[in-house]
Amino acid sequence: MTTKAANGSTAAVPGARGVARVLAKLESSIETGNYYEAHQMYRTLYFRYLSQRKYEELLELLYKGSLTLLNHEQHTSGADLGLLIVDTLEKAAKPEQEAEPWMQKIAMLLSKIPQNVVERETLLVKAVKWSATVCKSQVGHPLMHKLIAQIMWNEDNLAQARHHFLLSKDGSGCGHMLIQLAQTKGVPSEMDLFIAQVILQQLCLKETTTAAETFATYTKYHPKIASSEPPFITPLLNFCFFLLRAIETQQNQRKLAVFRTLCDLYRPSLERDPSYEKYLQKIGMIFFGASLPQRPQGEGMGGIFGDLLNQFFQGLDDDLDGDEEATPAGGSFPRRAAAAAAAVSAAGRTESRGAPKEELD
Repeated sequence: MTTKAANGSTAAVPGARGVARVLAKLESSIETGNYYEAHQMYRTLYFRYLSQRKYEELLELLYKGSLTLLNHEQHTSGADLGLLIVDTLEKAAKPEQEAEPWMQKIAMLLSKIPQNVVERETLLVKAVKWSATVCKSQVGHPLMHKLIAQIMWNEDNLAQARHHFLLSKDGSGCGHMLIQLAQTKGVPSEMDLFIAQVILQQLCLKETTTAAETFATYTKYHPKIASSEPPFITPLLNFCFFLLRAIETQQNQRKLAVFRTLCDLYRPSLERDPSYEKYLQKIGMIFFGASLPQRPQGEGMGGIFGDLLNQFFQGLDDDLDGDEEATPAGGSFPRRAAAAAAAVSAAGRTESRGAPKEELD
């Protein structure tokens, strides 16, 4: 196709035929193993399609190219095309339903990039930030975190899997991962510490349903616990159970008193980890009407996603270690469990029948 120039001459119009030539050359470069040249041509097509706002064609081209390069162990080039995919998704501004399949495709690319490739971390962070714009969340889309958590879990990077499961709304997956984490990174006396910290952090994020599912999965399938109802084998597990039950049932004026009673009854167990205090202060404010005291500046979770979590609440701590020995089973904890159950039950009976359900989200 030609067009008349201003001086009367004719010139070729760049378009489909030009793209077809580049694509043909691209295929030839792949076949001959000239991956550097192929990578550069993918970038050329990226700018051409982007200028024409051909987002769908561009996304498919880049995804195919990234998979091809990664399958040929061109990890840096494949990751670079993955970054271009995220750039394109940001410009395309897809609605959530259309964006979720691309989260799964990005996760596929991430799973093919070795952990020691620097660009992988860049792609991961950029993908989470893009997903946050999709769901209007400061911490990223739960599906993106779930997919990343599964990748980290498969790679036996349980610490990072834990961080992402915390934001995934996948209580079942989180519970099963925590069982493996507790069995491989902790000692038997710490098994309740692993679940308690995550439950408190999930509640600070107002994820009550996820917290309940995480706790139920962990206590049911952990071989040393294997129970769904109290009394559990440690006081801290009992505390978590009654705290979740109190959040679910307390709608009345006594809810703060119930919360304080629970904390007082289980104070020896709660003092095993100093980080619990700040979590419980936040939980008391969110669910029980307590006031949150001022806390020192500078506290919070470290790492790449710490800033995202700290936008939700201060003081989220990623310490996985519990140095003190657990309170042994037996002794006085059945009496504490009975007292906690009585406090939750008694306060629940005073709830007025017509009270509307409190919004927790």
